[in-house]
Amino acid sequence: MSKFKTQIRTLLTLLIVGCNMSTLIAQESKVVLAESNLKVLGTSNLHDWEINAKAMSGKASLAIEANDLKAIKNLDFSVEVEQLKSGKSGMDNNTFKALNSKTYKTINFKLVSVTKISEKSENNFTIETQGDLTISGVTKRINQTFAVKLVGKKAVFSGKTKIDMTVYGVKPPTALMGTIKTGKDVTVDYKVTYN
Repeated sequence: MSKFKTQIRTLLTLLIVGCNMSTLIAQESKVVLAESNLKVLGTSNLHDWEINAKAMSGKASLAIEANDLKAIKNLDFSVEVEQLKSGKSGMDNNTFKALNSKTYKTINFKLVSVTKISEKSENNFTIETQGDLTISGVTKRINQTFAVKLVGKKAVFSGKTKIDMTVYGVKPPTALMGTIKTGKDVTVDYKVTYN
């Protein structure tokens, strides 16, 4: 048999095998600000408070096969500190000061590893991860669980995370000459869309 015929048969075999294999797509995505929200919920000795993130960014690389999330190869997320807004300038300024926003402009999460992916229902997954969270220049390794919903080419990450700010060297802000004191723990409630 000629070398040419052997090459043709090899090529045809590869094509047939390739057509029968499922396609694994690596999807590169960025945060869609208009379809994302993040709020920080806290307490004080006077009342509960809420701050909303007005500017955030990030990238994700997801491995998706037939609407099945197989892997997260990369995930990062950043919030601009001075775009955390409560609607009260005094409170915002106290927050910026506590987070040392002149030196540390962003709060960042960077995925380190995925420990488990569980499918909860069609296009809905629970992802258990470890990642590095950096606040006010201090980085800590955290366990983070995400709910992920696939909607077409979009991936919507949502969840809640409780953070002890003192672990990151952040002194809870005070107001009115120290008469109003905030608690050291905050809850971050988020829904972030990547596309």
